[in-house]
Amino acid sequence: MELLRQDALTPNEIADRLGLTHNAVRSHLAALLRARVVRKSGVQRGVTRPAALYGLEPRAESLLSRAYVPFIAHLLEALDEQMSTAQIDKLMKKVGQDLALEWPRPDGPLEQRVPVAVRLLADLGALTEVAREDHSFVIRGHGCLLAEAVHGKPFVCRAVESLLAQFLNAHVRECCERGERPRCCFRIQALS
Repeated sequence: MELLRQDALTPNEIADRLGLTHNAVRSHLAALLRARVVRKSGVQRGVTRPAALYGLEPRAESLLSRAYVPFIAHLLEALDEQMSTAQIDKLMKKVGQDLALEWPRPDGPLEQRVPVAVRLLADLGALTEVAREDHSFVIRGHGCLLAEAVHGKPFVCRAVESLLAQFLNAHVRECCERGERPRCCFRIQALS
């Protein structure tokens, strides 16, 4: 990965620089291609035939960065210090609504849409389960998507609440646990 962050390379060039077999490099590249971390980025003329060049996917840099979590945590802390509760709630609601627009809204009755929302949360990194309670669905997390940012700040949970409400076109109320080990929880009901 470090080599490909610097420049696009052929599998043979990677193997030579790392002292690995060409087959080992090709196996790793195949896995990284499936994970959409690397991509074929051209060809290089070879002695007998052209060789594929591999480079990082443009969005892969963000996967390698460790700056996002502390940056967002400090940004949220600064927002909390600078804005009123009403202002920050309004901002987090907008953030969640805008984020929801990145995915197509599911169709059908709420019973069919909620599992789609659970898959969306899983794609974002959450481990959740859904249960039917009374006339609503409850999505409970086995942890928190934004644990490093939450730190007892309910407005962060309201951003995800807003995301789910917009995505599902339903009433969503967060019921998250914000203790030492935060856990997501969202109660979902159909619009009246």
